[in-house]
Amino acid sequence: MAWRRPSVTHVAMLAASVGLFLAAGHFAAKAVIDGHQKRQLEELADVALRRAEVAVSFGAATLDELAGKGTLNCDPGTLQSVRLQVYQRSTVKDIRLVNRDGSVICSAYSETLEFDSGWVDRADMLPSQDGRLLLFRVDQFSGVALGVLRDIDKKSSVVAILGINSYLFDIMPAELRAHSEVLLRLNTGLEVVRFPASHDGSSHSVTITNASTHYPLEAIIRVDTGVLQRWNNEAYWPTMFIALGLGIAFGFLLTKTRPRLEGPIADIDQALARHEFKPFFQPTFDLRSGEIVGCEVLARWIRSDGTIVSPINFIPLAESSGRIEPMTWQILSTALREAGPLLREDKNFKMSFNVAPRHLLSEGFIESLRRVVLAAKVSPRQIVLEVTERSELPDLERAASVVRELREFGFRVAMDDVGVGNSGLSQMKGLGANTIKIDKFFVDTITEDEAAASIVAMLVRLAHDLRMTVVAEGIETSEQIQALIACGVEEGQGYVVSPPVPFPNFSELLQARRSSARAKEAVGQAALVA
Repeated sequence: MAWRRPSVTHVAMLAASVGLFLAAGHFAAKAVIDGHQKRQLEELADVALRRAEVAVSFGAATLDELAGKGTLNCDPGTLQSVRLQVYQRSTVKDIRLVNRDGSVICSAYSETLEFDSGWVDRADMLPSQDGRLLLFRVDQFSGVALGVLRDIDKKSSVVAILGINSYLFDIMPAELRAHSEVLLRLNTGLEVVRFPASHDGSSHSVTITNASTHYPLEAIIRVDTGVLQRWNNEAYWPTMFIALGLGIAFGFLLTKTRPRLEGPIADIDQALARHEFKPFFQPTFDLRSGEIVGCEVLARWIRSDGTIVSPINFIPLAESSGRIEPMTWQILSTALREAGPLLREDKNFKMSFNVAPRHLLSEGFIESLRRVVLAAKVSPRQIVLEVTERSELPDLERAASVVRELREFGFRVAMDDVGVGNSGLSQMKGLGANTIKIDKFFVDTITEDEAAASIVAMLVRLAHDLRMTVVAEGIETSEQIQALIACGVEEGQGYVVSPPVPFPNFSELLQARRSSARAKEAVGQAALVA
């Protein structure tokens, strides 16, 4: 057979097809990489802003405590008491009593006034979202500080001078650190903190800005464009090949996938009907003694073939589709049935479960919760509701009312993912919860990052000022336990004791721990008798 030479038309069509898919692959790869980089930078800007909000809320809590003690004046005894407050709080550099117009009357450390190279009038101070505080920049010879003003009465106010250390903003990945900067500024543009202090970057940079909803603050991240283009660029060629394959297969898959667009939600509905959503239990333990004092109930999807589906693959869809509410009741009922004997035997043992904000605020939630717990013959004071933060509370005032009613019935409420979630510290205070749960983000680096340890210590101090208990999540090492204890954290949970497990495994772990504790106690008593 004679070889037939391809026609020019065939070659042109092939070239056009390859060129089209390569172009699509290129743009898809760039979109994936750019999108991933933007999300990472936005997350870093959010971390910087949260750290700044923690520092301001810490200063506000100090002022609230001083105002609660009665009239402030400039006599030596009062100033000595105020100096003690400053000494106990490393973030606060000075406390000043000022007139309503903002002019200084006296200072806990009068020598700090000599360092001021400028002071603003009240009219130039910026209000917080709730109007209780005024923020302003304090220019000093030693650097810039942040002033937080709170009114005491109609004649005078009190100011905390905060020294926000720049190392709190050392958050950039190693590949970007030398070619980026993190700034904190007031929303008027006045800079408060810059890390690093000097940055000789190019004139072309990518800027990410995150503004606080609670305070007149903005966190800004700038990265040189040239460095950013090389960051995480190893995903370019794999994404090109994936995009090419998807482009070729798209036409064939479209007709097959369209009738199944509702497939994932239909799968959840079927799983609910088959009771495939099960509770797994992770211990909550006393950091000092190691005693298991409670547990958190976590959702797992166990299919009929025995495979376990991770929550990340179904919880977001369940929340967005409204299936999270029946799922929560199903998991809670099963958890109470399995752990009911344990809860009735040990009245100090507590069991927590997650509640989405929309579910918490839904009609009849409290009545349904009381009915489920009453049917299990368990005391409400042993049940802890963890308010999750995948979506922000739409109505804080209403949520606070629901929490207040829950607490009146004996239930306890915890704020989950504090420090990195949607809620600010003012929302934490306004909700009226019993407990805060410090996110794994801080626990992971608490033994290596001084900033993380400082933030955890500030959160603990704020929690104690609000008479709240503290639980740390995601603990994996004994070194993290010791660091958390040093920060004042009382309880924790994490793989250092156990991952989430089915109740039979949890019960075995609990009994083994208690038997070991009893054996140690018996040995100790025998040693005392001897």
